[in-house]
Amino acid sequence: MRRTLLFMAIGVLVAVVPASAHHSFAAYYFEDQSVTLEGTVQEFHFRSPHTVLVFTAPDSSGRTQTFTAEWGNPRRLSTQGVTVETLKPGDVVVVTGSPGRANSQYKVHLKGIRRPSDGWSWVGGRR
Repeated sequence: MRRTLLFMAIGVLVAVVPASAHHSFAAYYFEDQSVTLEGTVQEFHFRSPHTVLVFTAPDSSGRTQTFTAEWGNPRRLSTQGVTVETLKPGDVVVVTGSPGRANSQYKVHLKGIRRPSDGWSWVGGRR
């Protein structure tokens, strides 16, 4: 009986820890809204838990700002053809996504991206 309770307790802990580590994008982004920004890649971080694209683009007032776009998990993206080599500093990209809830942070939850120079694109997992 004691052994069964121990295994049940371990099972509950294993199930709870990963669930608490993940967050809801809706807590940080207006998921019901969409913005499109054209800018230049500064950095591309292909790492877990989410890939991050840092790029400069004009804000709504026309001033150039540095935006951070949170993308999917690199393992999932790699099955869709996105790799660490996909985007390079200097690439001009058009990013579509949900704007961040804190306007001063210039964040986007990336939903689609394209590179006009060669026609490459990614839209919600479809290429």
